[in-house]
Amino acid sequence: MQPTSTQKRAAAWMLIALLAALALWLLGPVITPFAVASVLAYALTPLVDRIDSLWNGRVPRVLAVILVELLFILALSGIVLMTVPILAKEIPLMREQLPLLVDKLDTVLAPWLAQYGIHVALDVGSLKAQVLKYLNTNYEEAFYSLLASLKLGGSVALTVVFNVVLIPVALFYLLMDWDRFIAKLLELVPPNARPKFDSFTHEADLVLGQYLRGQLLVMLIMAIFYSTGLALFGLDLALPIGFFTGLAMFIPYLGFGIGLGLALLAGALQFASAKALVMVAVVYGTGQVIEGFYVTPRFVGERIGLHPLAVIFALLAFAQLFGFVGVLVALPASAVLLVAIRRLRVGYMASKLYQS
Repeated sequence: MQPTSTQKRAAAWMLIALLAALALWLLGPVITPFAVASVLAYALTPLVDRIDSLWNGRVPRVLAVILVELLFILALSGIVLMTVPILAKEIPLMREQLPLLVDKLDTVLAPWLAQYGIHVALDVGSLKAQVLKYLNTNYEEAFYSLLASLKLGGSVALTVVFNVVLIPVALFYLLMDWDRFIAKLLELVPPNARPKFDSFTHEADLVLGQYLRGQLLVMLIMAIFYSTGLALFGLDLALPIGFFTGLAMFIPYLGFGIGLGLALLAGALQFASAKALVMVAVVYGTGQVIEGFYVTPRFVGERIGLHPLAVIFALLAFAQLFGFVGVLVALPASAVLLVAIRRLRVGYMASKLYQS
């Protein structure tokens, strides 16, 4: 039996999809900065267009692009720089409190281990001397030591520098010519498929817009929650640590982990007791449960039409398949897949395969 024209077209599109997936897999490290820049361009282009329209063409578009990109870089830098006052206060405290914490650790830990037949003799004096040596060392020496340990000539450091430089450059050109790039991509879509393709991309665009607004709302809610929770425990740095944790949640897990570490460090140095552990366990444990099982599913999942269980599954599945990058793109990618699944379901329900 000769294959029909429909089967030939389906086989051709499947082959194209497989070749594209293979190219993405082989060129993954090279494509990553361009993919990140494309996602940022998609999110920032409406703002550039809005500013450009307000100027009514009297000012070159390049100025709108530079303004938006600078604002984005400043906002991102502001989130990172929120850690500066935290570290500026904690480093002097570490010199004062860490020797006391080492003494407490020896006083509490040794008897507790002895109950289980484990006898540990901590050389407290030597340990304190080593800690103070590292904390009181010259910052310049520490900086050069850090540079040496990073091995700037290595591939990891070069990759980081490459991405830091390339992403803003790629973002600039994409913001300048976004409409032209999209038009070139649309030319590749067969004319007969354009109505369905346009309908799909329009629906996906609406869903992604809902996702971005929902994610911003989640970040704001959790920033307020963490700041309030830490303040109720009396932490001096509750506001910067809480807001950093909430706003850094645009990087799932990593932002939360850094905030958790900062809160634990600040609490240990300020309280020098088990109160720090209780504070972190209550505030961050409760926050993680509320964010994972209610806030994100409610304000992101429902906005894009994903069930709370689907949100949790998407995060775990994309993390398993694509690692850290998968975590970043899990929900927006799931939103687009949701649109495709809806349409496939409608087509399946109307097909002879289902109705026969």
